[in-house]
Amino acid sequence: MPEAEVFRTNVSKRRTAAALLRCLRTQFPTWRITFDLTDCDRVLRVESPDGPLDAPAVATILRARGFQCVPLPD
Repeated sequence: MPEAEVFRTNVSKRRTAAALLRCLRTQFPTWRITFDLTDCDRVLRVESPDGPLDAPAVATILRARGFQCVPLPD
């Protein structure tokens, strides 16, 4: 069953978002991953079409690169 998670980040530049997307897509190639930098929460949305989504791994990847990444409540 597909899963989705939305995170609040502090990513503000498109170039940075693009680099993070490349990294995340390498780690999770079947997931749909997008940033919305126009949203006040600078949203990162990840969707796993084929099963469980590893939200802590996503947050760890961003935090390891110096960015905040906090799951938003449903």
